[in-house]
Amino acid sequence: MPPVSSRRALWLGSGVAALAAASLGLGWWLGQLHSAGPGKGNRPGLERDVAQLVGRMEKGEASPVEQQRLLELLVALNRRAEAIPLLERLADQAPQRWQLRLLLAELRRDQNDRPGAERELRQLLSARPDQIEGLQLLALIQLETGRAAEAQAQLERALKRASEPSLKPAALSIGLLLAQVHQWAGQAARADAQLLELAGRFVDDPRPLLARALLQKERGDLAAAQQTLAEARGRQSNTAVQQQIERVAAAWGMETLKGPGSGSSPAPPAGAGAGSP
Repeated sequence: MPPVSSRRALWLGSGVAALAAASLGLGWWLGQLHSAGPGKGNRPGLERDVAQLVGRMEKGEASPVEQQRLLELLVALNRRAEAIPLLERLADQAPQRWQLRLLLAELRRDQNDRPGAERELRQLLSARPDQIEGLQLLALIQLETGRAAEAQAQLERALKRASEPSLKPAALSIGLLLAQVHQWAGQAARADAQLLELAGRFVDDPRPLLARALLQKERGDLAAAQQTLAEARGRQSNTAVQQQIERVAAAWGMETLKGPGSGSSPAPPAGAGAGSP
């Protein structure tokens, strides 16, 4: 199994960048603040703003808006260790704002405090057990610490909750995440089977087939990936989605997709061609 990198998004959305796969946790939020952070010219002014806001916090005079602004500034100025106690306070004050607890976990992980990050996620998931961003971040931490089996078991339980007694929309996101964890654990056949099951359950959603095509491409089986993309395209009545899938195929260096909706005979099911388990 390849080592887990410090920041590697799981392909919860589709597995294809062209279709905007979801980022992990609130890492996108941290990244945006960092990339849009202060330049040389305005950093001194922002530092002064931080000092003023910290002073108001210490006096108990900072409004919720000012506290939020201070948090954003600390992250943007790469003073994330200082942001943690502030964020912990905000999360405790507003437990219904689960995003704060999630961001706190992300910050703790960013500071290499994985036990602290996991503690925050356990608290979040105890109230919202199927919150997908929390499950994503927890799965990544479990993978980083060599606990793939634990991550799989937790996601399997979450998927069962989302599937019984009736299938819920959340089952798709959880199932995609579980397939990704199987892939990380070097269990390509289990990942493939999981994606095929999701494709059968969510026949109108292209994401399971797009994720499967990505895995096939990564294995070097471009013929199977092209066939799977063709099936994903053929299931879609939305022209814009069809065009997105065609752009993915073109980006992968594939010929024009053939299948339902393209004016040619239907492509065989994705499970019937090369690369099937």
